[in-house]
Parts: sequence; C-alpha cells; structure tokens
Amino acid sequence: MAIIHRTTLKPTKLELLTDWLPSRPWYRGGPDTPVLTKSGGFRLEDPEGEVGIEFMVTTDTSAPEPTAYLVPLTYRAAPLAGAEHALVGTTEHGVLGSRWVYDGCHDPVLLAELLALIEGRVPAHAQSIDGALDPEVVRSYTGAPLTPDVLTPEPADDRESTRIPAPHGTVLHIHRVLSPVPENPPLRPEGAIGHVARGWKDPQGAPLTAVFVTLRPA
Repeated sequence: MAIIHRTTLKPTKLELLTDWLPSRPWYRGGPDTPVLTKSGGFRLEDPEGEVGIEFMVTTDTSAPEPTAYLVPLTYRAAPLAGAEHALVGTTEHGVLGSRWVYDGCHDPVLLAELLALIEGRVPAHAQSIDGALDPEVVRSYTGAPLTPDVLTPEPADDRESTRIPAPHGTVLHIHRVLSPVPENPPLRPEGAIGHVARGWKDPQGAPLTAVFVTLRPA
C-alpha cells in the first residue's frame, strides 16, 4: 500500500504543471500563465510499490471560462529510461528526496494499472487518504480479458485527448479536457467497450462529473 506523506514538495505539483501545461496541444489557455487549482482525482497502486500513480484534475482559472484538465502523473525515485520527452519536472520530496514526475500516459506502470482498473481487477484509491478506496470512481468493461503484459506506450495527442494503443487492437483515450455531463455516474459512451469516470469540483465548489477515460476498438 502506498503511503501518502504529509510533507513538503518543492516545487509543488501545481508549480510544475504551470510550466508544463501550456506546451501541450490540448491546452486551451491563452498567452497568460495558467492559474491552477487541484480540483480532484484518484490514485492507483503500483503492485511493486515503486511508482506513485495519480490521476489529477486541475482547473485553470486564468480565462473567464475555467477549464478542467485530467493529468495522469507518475512519481519515480529515478529517471524512466527513454522517457525524457515525457518528463514534467523534478521535485524534492520532504521524505522521499528527489522525485521525477512524468506524464503518466508515457509510463507503462500507469497504463498497466489503468487497464486493470477498467477490467475490474484493481480498485481506485482515494487521492489523499492512506489506505482508503475511492467509491466515486466508476468503471466498466465488456471485452475479452486484457493481457497484463508490459506495454510500450506510444501516445498521440490531439486537441481533446491522448490516444494510446492497448491490447486486442483497442485504444485508450485519456480525456485531457474534461467535459461535464448531467449523468451521475456518467454512462459508458457509445462505441466504447470500457470507461472510467469520476466527479470533481469547480472553482466555486459545485460538483461536476465526466468520463475520464474510454477504451475503444481501434
């Protein structure tokens, strides 16, 4: 079980994302520096206990219309070989020391656990409470068993999402720009064979909910 330490992080996750987000093709902000708040999310557990896995929702309030982004992140004690292009930044953790923070869409550990979550083999964990599961995360899957082999991530970004090839000719769609839906919990989108959804809060504290991830045939 991952331990959530109550300690310092320098720079903070939001400070790292403030510099990184504007470089993404799905970033909707203008020339002004993003003004980010942490709005929600959940965690997954690395079975080996080495890699921190977080699906963070962060809201940019720099424009008149706030935009919520889904940012999967992994935290490692050493660089991930071949993933220099996916590095969000490095930070100093008050307990664990130097941590390398990656866009999790490029991290095979995150992708393996995400597929396990979609299939129902592992649960989602609360973002900030040690040992607690997150009952607000919903998932579905209607396909054949997903092979838990090590994946070689080949993500492709567009204006809305990140697409990642997955087993059995499927494609993971990570919904980077979150679009709230009226249903709670959100239904699996038409044409998808699996999905993950959860809620978060807008800057005024109002609850919102959306599909975070879909799994579709290629």
